[in-house]
Amino acid sequence: MTSHNPEPGTTRPNVILILADDMGFADLGCTGSEIQTPNIDALARGGVMLSAMYNCARCCPTRASLLTGLYPHNAGVGHMGANLGTPAYQGFLRNDSATIAEHLRASGYATLMSGKWHVAGDFEPRSVDSWRIGDVEHPTPRQRGFDRFYGIMDGATHFFSPHYMLEDDSRVETFPDDFYFTDAITHKAIGMIEGAVAEEKPFFLYLAHTAPHWPLHAHPGDIAKYDGVYSKGWDQIRTARHETMNGKGVFQRGWDISPRDNTVHGWEQEKNQDWEASKMATYAAMVDRMDQSIGTLVAALKRLGQFENTLILFLSDNGGCAEFMAEDGWAKFYPDRTHDGKQITMGNVTGLRPGDARTFQSYDKPWANVSNAPFRL
Repeated sequence: MTSHNPEPGTTRPNVILILADDMGFADLGCTGSEIQTPNIDALARGGVMLSAMYNCARCCPTRASLLTGLYPHNAGVGHMGANLGTPAYQGFLRNDSATIAEHLRASGYATLMSGKWHVAGDFEPRSVDSWRIGDVEHPTPRQRGFDRFYGIMDGATHFFSPHYMLEDDSRVETFPDDFYFTDAITHKAIGMIEGAVAEEKPFFLYLAHTAPHWPLHAHPGDIAKYDGVYSKGWDQIRTARHETMNGKGVFQRGWDISPRDNTVHGWEQEKNQDWEASKMATYAAMVDRMDQSIGTLVAALKRLGQFENTLILFLSDNGGCAEFMAEDGWAKFYPDRTHDGKQITMGNVTGLRPGDARTFQSYDKPWANVSNAPFRL
């Protein structure tokens, strides 16, 4: 942005940056997936798909780099959220870096954010009353250039019952019965856009999804669309995605697929096939719902007469997540009750179908290996 005042007769473009969370390269229809993503596919058809792009392999380093245009260490998030005692590894955005929102706000843009922040230090999800939101080690989006914010400060949340949500500078304490995080952040983002359009300001929207990051939570109707789809198992699905990918010419040449991860057994050896298939069906439903919400966003842009003047970027912060959700692993850091008091069964309990608010599971390494086809890790 060089000019604060555009030339007469020109309109500065709006920019929307949509970031998926822990979604693999092969999880979209346009890159070979069986998951239904017609809205993202349409954006890809109408634009440019970049098939050789690099991220920083973990959530918050990628986010810090994306927000500042710097290597993550120069932005203060060389690893994750913990402060390891040096400016490169302090776990929150450095003050000697500027965010894109700070630059664009100075240039007259409305700067809007909805979703996951995760560049503000470490947080303990089970002890939210001790959080120090907005202090020097826990900067909020509003302290780093965003006019509006709705979402979470940390790296993951329960999709039906978040442990801590912020709207601008105030904590959100009550949630409607039909609350679902993916839907909510899109709805709030559309409201923010409507406000910017009413003020006749160009806008920058950072729509940072937590889908399809664990926990595996999705609407029953979305999960039902994928019932039986994954009963063929991870080997067949991975092969089918790769063949579709090469058939579509996604890469500049037909890539061979990497061998199945050497710590993953073949589908034929899997004793709990129904349960494993249900995990991937729930993951697919989360991607599907994110795509539906992007369709809702695009429809709103068209209704407001903004679609043709908006640059939309879609990317993922890293590949599919191979983490096993052990009861005494990641799960122990998150609340084991919903806000309305329901007990959550924490962790990947064999045979317990994931998806509803009383579960807290991950889809694990075999399916992450599918998401990341044709790549090795």
